[in-house]
Amino acid sequence: MSNTTQRIIVGSVLALVAALAALGEYFGLPAVRWLGVAVVVMMIVEMAAMMSRNRAALRQNRNGIVCSVFMAWLVLMLFSIYSVGTRPWIILLLLLIIAAADIGAWFFGHLLGGDKMWARLSANKTWSGQIAGILCGTAAAVMYGLLGTDTFMPQLMWIGISVALMSQYGDLTASWIKRRMGVKDFGNILPGHGGLLDRFDGWIYVLPIIWLVML
Repeated sequence: MSNTTQRIIVGSVLALVAALAALGEYFGLPAVRWLGVAVVVMMIVEMAAMMSRNRAALRQNRNGIVCSVFMAWLVLMLFSIYSVGTRPWIILLLLLIIAAADIGAWFFGHLLGGDKMWARLSANKTWSGQIAGILCGTAAAVMYGLLGTDTFMPQLMWIGISVALMSQYGDLTASWIKRRMGVKDFGNILPGHGGLLDRFDGWIYVLPIIWLVML
């Protein structure tokens, strides 16, 4: 089975899990919040396991400091998802924007090609992919508002742009850390994607900033 096929299958399963969590919210269960907490906890576990497996790299070039700061940031993400999760519609909106931005950047980046954003960090990310990701994330935010309220809400355009952009730089941050540590993926729990931290690295900046805005 090709890597692309694996990515599509696993992505579809993740979308189904998110849909079931949203259905649970409809029936009064705090499924979105606790699913988010479980994902971030697993991201922390994956980061700790990666550090444990690569102790030699951890002692080089201040990687220990970098990884410790990143681990602290992941703990901040845990507090963020626990707090923001009290408003599940926000989590679902963020999930939709980040997923749309990620899919758009991947698809159109491969389709259009062009100049690399930061080849030293990620050989596959292009400026065309970033622009397409922002457009797709913004479109998803607007559609979320239209489907939920039958009303066009222009503020969702700015939310879509901001969240899509932050998610892509969260992805670059994770790539930077992996490059420093000499690993391809943080984990291997998701075939075609790597680990949960590889799949949800778009949340790295989004969740804490949304939490601070809510505060």
